[in-house]
Amino acid sequence: MKLLVDMCLSPEWTGFFTARSIASVHWSSLGDSRAEDRIVFQYALDHDCIVFTHDLDFGTLLAYTESQA
Repeated sequence: MKLLVDMCLSPEWTGFFTARSIASVHWSSLGDSRAEDRIVFQYALDHDCIVFTHDLDFGTLLAYTESQA
């Protein structure tokens, strides 16, 4: 399992997770900080990541795509 920390959260979360032996990466180190949610979501799907976010739009996106992720 790897967590993908969304832009709306501090990159410091990756240090918090690393200290607890949880692999994580902040979106700012992967892609455009202004990327649409669907781009972040697709990256997470393609790379078997769990999105760690405070953005309530992700639940809506998950529902609209009927994703099983």
